Amino acid sequence: MTSQTYRQLHDRSLRQRDEFWLEAAASVHWEQAPQRALDDSAAPIYRWFPDGRLNLSYNCLDRHLEAGRGEQTALIYDSAVTEDSRSYTYAELTDEVARCAGMLAGLGVGAGDRVVIYLPMIPQAPIAMLACARLGAVHSVVFGGFAARELASRIDDAAPDVVLTASGGVEPSRRVEYLPTVAEALRLATHKVSSVVVQQRDGFSHSVQEVADDSQAQWHDWEQLTAQASPASPVTVSATDPLYILYTSGTTGRPKGVVRDQGGTAVALSWSMEAIYAVGPGQIMLTASDVGWVVGHSYIVYAPLLVGAATVLYEGKPVGTPDAGAFWRMVEQHRITALFTAPTALRAIRKTDPEAALAGDYDLSSLEHLFVAGERLDPATQRWIGDALQVPVIDNWWQTETGWPIAANPVGLDPLPVKEGSATLPMVGYDVSILGPAGEELRAGQEGNIALRLPMPPGTLPTLWGDDQRFIDSYLSAFPGFYATGDSGYLDEDGYLFVMGRTDDVINVSGHRLSAGAIEAVIASHPAVAECAVIGLADELKGQRASGFVVLKAGREDDAETLRAELTDLVRRMIGPVADFKSVSVVSALPKTRSGKILRKTMRQIADGEQPRIPSTIEDASVLDDLTPVLRPQR
Repeated sequence: MTSQTYRQLHDRSLRQRDEFWLEAAASVHWEQAPQRALDDSAAPIYRWFPDGRLNLSYNCLDRHLEAGRGEQTALIYDSAVTEDSRSYTYAELTDEVARCAGMLAGLGVGAGDRVVIYLPMIPQAPIAMLACARLGAVHSVVFGGFAARELASRIDDAAPDVVLTASGGVEPSRRVEYLPTVAEALRLATHKVSSVVVQQRDGFSHSVQEVADDSQAQWHDWEQLTAQASPASPVTVSATDPLYILYTSGTTGRPKGVVRDQGGTAVALSWSMEAIYAVGPGQIMLTASDVGWVVGHSYIVYAPLLVGAATVLYEGKPVGTPDAGAFWRMVEQHRITALFTAPTALRAIRKTDPEAALAGDYDLSSLEHLFVAGERLDPATQRWIGDALQVPVIDNWWQTETGWPIAANPVGLDPLPVKEGSATLPMVGYDVSILGPAGEELRAGQEGNIALRLPMPPGTLPTLWGDDQRFIDSYLSAFPGFYATGDSGYLDEDGYLFVMGRTDDVINVSGHRLSAGAIEAVIASHPAVAECAVIGLADELKGQRASGFVVLKAGREDDAETLRAELTDLVRRMIGPVADFKSVSVVSALPKTRSGKILRKTMRQIADGEQPRIPSTIEDASVLDDLTPVLRPQR
């Protein structure tokens, strides 16, 4: 396939939308195959495959058994923090899921009912998700370790009958007790949960008996309840029924429940596995994320199993469990074909192992591609890891709301030339435009608001849970006829998309709009820098000024003043004097969410003397405490 052919395919997906997506839907098993692709009768609320009926758990499991692949590996659990590891064949995983679904059915869960899943990265997490899908129930996974108030707000919004949890999660240096958090969340929540089911794990100090006495819910032991349950068969549901709710932080403090539907999700994820990730039956994919995030939903659980591949569930970190060779050890041990991780994980590895020496200790010959998403992939990191692994490094860009890549390199169909700093081309169904402040379309090379012309393709959010108007107000009102991504970037003359950061990360210096991402890319190219963040701080004279915060690679002890001068000169040469970049601080760590996004807005608020709203998703709040004395003098 030539690049011209992919562009023709993309064009066809926009011009002949129904025909294209009905053909793509043939990769899915339907109880009632759809005759229509797009339902636009309630625009701007769109629905996909409105007359189709299916079951996603059947598509992920049972149909592979019927195709004779029951003994093929489906799930590999690899825990670096407990040194536990086991594999499930498709037959074994189907049995586990059917019994878990039977357990939920015994608690009264049926099609359309909600189940909140608050679990660490253990096999019960994907099993529970697939069990909900088997019944047509709607799961809402809450990242394990979220505080009680955050869990309670999600319980109140989703109104579940059942909460599934475990004794706790294991971090490299500590154990996180879940049961007191769940009990406190139940007390805080207005909605009353009927049942809590607990997977017992060794080494935790709180028992069910301690927390159950102070709760109106019935508490159950997972293994006992599952052992008594009869396996449940798949329940056929409408393609437009919700599969899951995944919450993102709302600007008002109330979480936004992103809805994912059944049929569109199955079709889009199936297409992406073949076209973008080049993974099919019998191959093995490691997505080093968490099931609490959208990447985990899509590419740990559903997508690999939809196409009959094996998926690795990793309980550990990129560094420290035990070292910066954790990913490479798994590639060798499990013969992984595709590795998917976040730039922040690569930068953590680079900081600890600057020469990537540990990669040389393992046989990585099975690895065909490294895929990266979740935060901007700076060219320096892209070159470094590509040289170390000697495989293509494929950036792809998407959001919780879209569920699968907006832009990527379709290496499974038509590998395109890689441009450093670019996520390559818009994927099928996505009509990407760059808009100015008034909604005007900008020329190639001009940075502006990245917007997606409606309708968006299957697999993207049709709405927010229980609140169509909030969906419209949050995403569709800024530029009528478009979904506003909230990201800033540009399309080059070849149609390649460059995502530079969030629109509120654009720095306005004396009327010149500068991209924080572009300055960060320059700083990251310095040989001493492991990772960095650039934020715009209030300036009485110039409106804003760019200030950089850098983390040095292991073993580097560069003089701070010399480093500042070198970085200032580098930015001046690469960006221009207009950047007026002079402020550089060396810090030990940058504040991040648990999914790896740097909290630039929070840093900016602290530096500007505002009272920041600390996101519940912060990975380590102590980093902000350490950083505050550095940020405050920046005013």
